[in-house]
Amino acid sequence: MARVKTIGILTSGGDAPGMNAAIRAVTRAAIVEGYKVFGIYRGYEGLIHDDVKELTTESVSSTIQRGGTFLKTARSKDFMTEEGRAKAVETLKKYNIDALVVIGGNGSLTGAQMLAMEHDIRCIGLPGTVDNDLAGTEHTIGYDTALNTIVEAVDKIRDTATSHNRIFLVECMGRDAGFLAQNSAIAVGAEAAIIPEDQTGQDQLAAFIGRGIRKSKNSSIVMVSESGKSGGGAMHYAERVRNEYPDFDVRVSILGYLQRGGTPTAYDRILASRMGVAAIEALKEGQRNIMIGIQHGEIVYVPFSRAIKQDKPLSKELIHVLDVLSI
Repeated sequence: MARVKTIGILTSGGDAPGMNAAIRAVTRAAIVEGYKVFGIYRGYEGLIHDDVKELTTESVSSTIQRGGTFLKTARSKDFMTEEGRAKAVETLKKYNIDALVVIGGNGSLTGAQMLAMEHDIRCIGLPGTVDNDLAGTEHTIGYDTALNTIVEAVDKIRDTATSHNRIFLVECMGRDAGFLAQNSAIAVGAEAAIIPEDQTGQDQLAAFIGRGIRKSKNSSIVMVSESGKSGGGAMHYAERVRNEYPDFDVRVSILGYLQRGGTPTAYDRILASRMGVAAIEALKEGQRNIMIGIQHGEIVYVPFSRAIKQDKPLSKELIHVLDVLSI
């Protein structure tokens, strides 16, 4: 196998705090190994349209503390076509890029897998998503920051809920995965979490009301994963409360995109830095078509096929803990 000489880096899909720290780590680790590094702006869209610039150590100075991604990100419909991916490969060839590091979530790593399969491109993925929904890694870059952002916001909402004796349905990100909703519910002392992983067939709203929660408490917080498998998000459940339990005063707070922004936590900076260095180590070892993950505190290599195809299980212990503590 020919030795890697030039590396491309891109961020794709939704932004996540810690992406800049990951770009910084990949860039500096690559330079230490003697590789040339190119940053690809606007994700796969920029790869198709030749939005590429060489990165140096100075290019990534003072970026570790910044949220978002200075390489920008976008969702590319063109890249979803064979013609679009062929154009992307032409850009890689133009700059002699022989390995690509992709930082993003499920869709982004799926794109990397397609490039690898169709055009034999060396691809290494870093899990950058606030949803924490990629299999094979305990944490994704950005998840810890988003979780802390949610906790800070809900602590403030609790003040209003208590003052007005209201039920607040707080919607957070995680359309297909309830890690943010479930763990933030435990952290803020919420009374319930409505998440997509609850596949028992039980009506989650009815179960919450059925506990008689209002008999012992004058306010309640319910965390709700955004619309997806859970069936409609906070607005849907609020409407049900108004129709089915008209005696309850219910309000909705949708946290939205504030969950993706902000300065990354120390944990996310360290995680992104470790994963970025590990990506270069993996290329040195001849690895390809893998995602860098973390398990039990140790770096692991996860095949794309496992990372993006398998549903990541949410621990039933977390559901039990919330049930016990929400009395």
